Amino acid sequence: MINTYITELVNYGVREGLVDGLDRTYTINRLIEFFGLIEYEEPEVIPGPRDLHLILEDMISWALGSGVLESDTTAAKDLFDTKIMGLITPPPSVVIRKFNELAERSSKDATDWYYAFSRATNYIRTDRIAKDMKWLAPTKFGDIDITINLSKPEKDPRDIAAAGKAKSTSYPKCLLCAENEGYSGTVTHPARQNHRIIPITLDGEEYFLQYSPYVYYNEHCIILNKKHVPMVIDRRTFRKLLSFVEQFPHYTAGSNADIPIVGGSILSHDHFQGGAYTFPMARAGYRRTFTIPGFEDLTAGIINWPMSVIRLQGDSAERLTDCADLILGKWRSYTDEGAFIFAETDGVPHNAITPIARKNSEGKLELDLVLRNNITTDEHPMGVYHPHAEYHHIKKENIGLIEVMGLAVLPSRLKKEMAELEDAILSGADIRANDSISKHADWVDEWRADYDLTTPASVREAIQTEIGRTFAKILGCAGVYKNEEDFMRFIGTL
Repeated sequence: MINTYITELVNYGVREGLVDGLDRTYTINRLIEFFGLIEYEEPEVIPGPRDLHLILEDMISWALGSGVLESDTTAAKDLFDTKIMGLITPPPSVVIRKFNELAERSSKDATDWYYAFSRATNYIRTDRIAKDMKWLAPTKFGDIDITINLSKPEKDPRDIAAAGKAKSTSYPKCLLCAENEGYSGTVTHPARQNHRIIPITLDGEEYFLQYSPYVYYNEHCIILNKKHVPMVIDRRTFRKLLSFVEQFPHYTAGSNADIPIVGGSILSHDHFQGGAYTFPMARAGYRRTFTIPGFEDLTAGIINWPMSVIRLQGDSAERLTDCADLILGKWRSYTDEGAFIFAETDGVPHNAITPIARKNSEGKLELDLVLRNNITTDEHPMGVYHPHAEYHHIKKENIGLIEVMGLAVLPSRLKKEMAELEDAILSGADIRANDSISKHADWVDEWRADYDLTTPASVREAIQTEIGRTFAKILGCAGVYKNEEDFMRFIGTL
């Protein structure tokens, strides 16, 4: 059967443009060597096209049965099938050349092709991403996107044990380093033989474009610095983000803040995130506009959003950069004890900005500057401007760039808990008596009287709606200003 699977995979590669028809026999021979075969015969009957993950699953099953693959843990199988896909993935030079040829015609044509390529190589595992739960939830700030992430596989205890015995290595230095391209991987570091990155230049500095393997939204891309240098939000950050959306006007680009708690998960490597997606925050309009002295040519204002966001609009990237740099400098050093805003305590800085750049529907450049603060207290040890304890039953993790923009990435445990809640509400069972969902009991009591909870569909819709409303409150927790008067005191310093 392995002969059939090899033929299927090579045919898939030809069909998806990964394998040139002239390289078909060469690719088959590489796979024969990989599987340790002595003989190979082209099957007389070639099956019709199948989904890639089904072909790879059959190859893994054959390999386990024949001793080519010894372990059936998730990590072992991922390392194995990524190595297989690496054998049919074109080298970086071919991918870069194709991207650049298309980019001469249109940057959108180039990214359309590159995204399809990244899915075809199984770098983006579409079969896993299809498991994610997604819905829109209405709030007073407009519809918010909710996602329950189910695409990241859970750790196998055997992989955890193996990781503890594995020899540590500092290559690549992190998951974002350019050296991940083609890397064979370990038990603790994903294989990337099927991974290809595209060199781009932002404000004269070398970066790479790639896609996130977990694509939380359409064409979720990562823009990573060629060098392994820490994240810093400064004047050049604004210029780089605007440079990116000028080159790729169909994409949004933003950066996490550069301090803990309100920053990204990988602060050690300078990177941005973007994609071809209109986030809920981008649809939010101005709640109040104002003029910043010296920048009368720009439109500036506070937008209708649960977090504290200043939006700048204009035609000149340089003018937007200058204005954003002014705001950043003022915010870094700003203290307002009455609003519980402290620039620093005991020499530790607290104020930061999460910037997002885009071209709007009118063709104007936009910069959203989200004011952040990571101060902690005894009452809020994880952060004053962080999801408060009363909402931890839904989410207690940091609010990063993606969620700032209105896309909730919620923990996988919620899928099971939502199903159990639905059953308990329909049957009239005591939610507090069930250890796995008792944490949701007070929350359900707050809203159950507002809904007709007589059918599975109505209960499911109520739970999803209330999760969305709770997420909007969580964003409100992360907002540094709870009223416009306090916010305008800062605006008055500009």
